[in-house]
Amino acid sequence: MTVVRSLAYVLLFYLWTALVAVACTPILLGPDRWTLSMFHFWGRGVVGLLRICGIKVEVRGREFIPTGAALVAPKHQCMLDVFAQFTWLPGTAFVMKKELAWIPWFGWYAAKAGAIVIDREGQSRTMRQVIREGTERFKKGRQVVIFPEGTRKAPGDPPDYKPGIAALYRELNVPVYPVATNAGVHWPAHGFMRHPGTIVFEYLEPIPPGLKRAEFMRILEERIETKSRELMSL
Repeated sequence: MTVVRSLAYVLLFYLWTALVAVACTPILLGPDRWTLSMFHFWGRGVVGLLRICGIKVEVRGREFIPTGAALVAPKHQCMLDVFAQFTWLPGTAFVMKKELAWIPWFGWYAAKAGAIVIDREGQSRTMRQVIREGTERFKKGRQVVIFPEGTRKAPGDPPDYKPGIAALYRELNVPVYPVATNAGVHWPAHGFMRHPGTIVFEYLEPIPPGLKRAEFMRILEERIETKSRELMSL
């Protein structure tokens, strides 16, 4: 039954995505807030369809969901971690690899919504770009979303937090909002299986600006990993 439900979800996910993408194409000619609204609408559909698989999605720590300029640092276990931020944050601006920008419709919408498209091999040049464009997004009150580990990690894998977020934290001088999750337990990083249960995204107490690099990285990793382990044991 889990296999059948998972296949049904994957089919409906792609059908829903294609319908929304094509039907909403004209909004690319309008202001970016229209595209953000579309992502919110699409994300709610993606999350709602998971009930087919016996999966409930719960959001905790709503009092910590930023409404203005902030760096948001989610744990990254699967693609749902991306869709979830579209669903609940009011003004997402993702830091994303350039390969995703080549995907028809998704890349167009992401660019219109203010995504920061980077070359992950660019090192210092890429960091200067993210700081420059991140500053521009903050002036508009946007939430810049960056996965501090850079890539997906399966539940239980050792954490590997990259130094890039510490540089952004220092240069941009805004709070960082950690987000913990157990999403990878029910939506594995690879394959089509979706396992029944409750996926939780928990927004955690923000880390204020101004901390030393080592202290910031310690607090960030400790908060995300501690809470994510708790959620994965549910």
